[in-house]
Amino acid sequence: MAANTKLRFLEDKWDEAVAAKLGPPELLHYRSNLLGSDLRITNFGGGNTSSKLDQVDPLDGATRRILWVKGSGGDLGSIKLSGFATLYLEKLLELEKVYRGVEYEDEMVDLYPQCTFGNNPVAPSIDTPLHGYLPFAHVDHLHPDWGIALAASANGKTRMEEFNKEFGHKLAWLPWQRPGFELGMMLHRIVKETPGCDGVVLGGHGLFTWGNTQRESYLSTIAIIDQFGQFIDRHAQTPGYKLFGGARVKPRDPGVRASIALGIMPHLRGAVSRRQRVIGSFTDAPHVLDFVDSQQAQALAHLGTSCPDHFIRTKIRPMFVNWDPAGDAAQLDELIDSALETYRAEYAVYYKAHALPDSPAIRDASPTVVLVPGVGMFSFGKNKTESRITGEFYTNAIGVMRGAGALGAGSAGGSEQSDCTGIPQAGPAAAAREFQTHANYVALPASEAFRIEYWKLEEAKIRRQPPEKELGRRIMMVVGGGSGIGREVALLAARRGAHIMVADRDLKGAERVCDEARAFAGKEAVGFTPIDIRDRKTIHAALDATVRQFGGLDILINTAAIFPSSADGVISDSMWGLTLEINVTANFVLADEAHPVFDAQGIDASIVLTSSANAVVAKRGTEAYDVSKAALSHLVRELAVTCSPRIRVNAISPATVVKGSTMFPRDRVIASLKKYNLVFDENATDDELRNELAKFYARRTLTRQAIDPSDCAQAILFLAGPHTPCTTGHIFPVDGGLTEAFLR
Repeated sequence: MAANTKLRFLEDKWDEAVAAKLGPPELLHYRSNLLGSDLRITNFGGGNTSSKLDQVDPLDGATRRILWVKGSGGDLGSIKLSGFATLYLEKLLELEKVYRGVEYEDEMVDLYPQCTFGNNPVAPSIDTPLHGYLPFAHVDHLHPDWGIALAASANGKTRMEEFNKEFGHKLAWLPWQRPGFELGMMLHRIVKETPGCDGVVLGGHGLFTWGNTQRESYLSTIAIIDQFGQFIDRHAQTPGYKLFGGARVKPRDPGVRASIALGIMPHLRGAVSRRQRVIGSFTDAPHVLDFVDSQQAQALAHLGTSCPDHFIRTKIRPMFVNWDPAGDAAQLDELIDSALETYRAEYAVYYKAHALPDSPAIRDASPTVVLVPGVGMFSFGKNKTESRITGEFYTNAIGVMRGAGALGAGSAGGSEQSDCTGIPQAGPAAAAREFQTHANYVALPASEAFRIEYWKLEEAKIRRQPPEKELGRRIMMVVGGGSGIGREVALLAARRGAHIMVADRDLKGAERVCDEARAFAGKEAVGFTPIDIRDRKTIHAALDATVRQFGGLDILINTAAIFPSSADGVISDSMWGLTLEINVTANFVLADEAHPVFDAQGIDASIVLTSSANAVVAKRGTEAYDVSKAALSHLVRELAVTCSPRIRVNAISPATVVKGSTMFPRDRVIASLKKYNLVFDENATDDELRNELAKFYARRTLTRQAIDPSDCAQAILFLAGPHTPCTTGHIFPVDGGLTEAFLR
């Protein structure tokens, strides 16, 4: 590929000053990261790169040809050098002698590790033979939308020949074949049979390109992909062509769309979480709306995706909710339920039609992508990152269908026919009759989709994944999360896999804790929001922020409270009222506002509030606080009754927690030290003074242990999590064995 190739859409990011300092393996890493940095070039986790490098064999000192190839499951944009598998190329090529044919190709995967060079533990990609058997030093296999659009077009081979002529290429076409050893053999043959071949289009799948140097391979890849974009864009300008057949419905205004999406998300999330909880994402990006609002959307969506990488994330197809945006949004919950019933029934039929006696058991039949005309796209996954990426994959699929439609403009292949005679994707793996088309787009046959979704190798990959954490897939809002006990709850929940919204009146404090928690949970799993629990509107807004970010709510925690004090020790009427408002009424309002979200989801949820040992220990001078906590303890029991059976409501009852508490400013600590005639240094730091007071309180307990915020966090998450499904209306003491608080 000429170095002066003009790019219209993509950017040549290669920096020769950087590349000049890198060795051969590092150059492969550099090239891979550049290619993976642009989702127009390849999707997240999609595609793979390789280099065949000369290296000294530590066994005999001889120079060997070593294949470096992206490891299984890696992502080009973020892969490290340690993420590449390394294999003796000679040994890999020798495997052809033991290959027994396509029916037995899965057994070849077990032989790849026996070709490993350098005691490398990285599992080779399933595409390893595709790279190994191509006679080029550097190879890129990518899934660009523009490339798959050509590969998934009913007239794809014809258009490829036109593309070759227009841009001076010699790309070859291969019919659909599942990734594996057989496809490696097919690639080897087609390149051998096509003199001057500079790339291969895999029908319904993706693109292979290469070069004699790292730079040449990179430039060839981005140039061909950019030219695909130019080619498709030109066809999209064909007179009379309408994107996706033109608009069928008119989208609601942005604010209304956002409101509808927010309103239906809890119900939708709950509906698709019946087997296992999921985290949600939503987008109403223009290109998504172009699709969901179009004439062809429902038919195209039902066909499903083509590229295996898309399909693994988005399942056999998305769920399309046939709603008229001109209608009442109140209809959507019922329409979602009806569409979901149909979707699950169709999935069961799909499984039964293609399952073999040794196939893995049927997986969750719920969709991972839901399309709502006039509103946008909802996507789901086991965590926030996966839900976002799933949406991105279907956005890629939309791009593919968009490009395929454009390539059908002005040709018979662009008609909305279902006759697949002459489909170029058809071949040894699937006959023409197995493919379905619409508007020039060719979907992956259901039989082939099943072979990938329920592939034993895919099942093995799933089983290799680490077990999910205790609070994985759960969404938690921690009110008062900016300090003290709330902070410890957020950090511990982050370690245990929860998705967390840190809510606090002190927004800067909430942001600090959010940043701390992200170190354990990842940046997408934690958010922060302002809240004032005296104000129902801010509570509602905080819940909305949680639903907007994660899709719903499973656990509501409140650790926020006040301890009234004054310089003269007298509690005014207004202070008495404020104490009850914050410590009692606000907890009721929190539960009252969260209840509709829980109810809409229809899945188990829990609330944990924070009472106090003071609720059962009468003392002089703390009447307002003690009475408020006594009322809160009974409120827990009342809420447990009201919210049953799905929502459990419990509380912890700690003795005095001094460390990290906003209820213990320096002046209160000093006043308490004086009250108990404790000796202290007036010049001591705040923390030193708090430690002295905490030691005094600890001496009054049976365990002689100061109550730490982390002790309370452990108890809160025990009550909130999956280990206490039969516990509700319970007040759990965390008081070190405070005998005065023993119930009588």
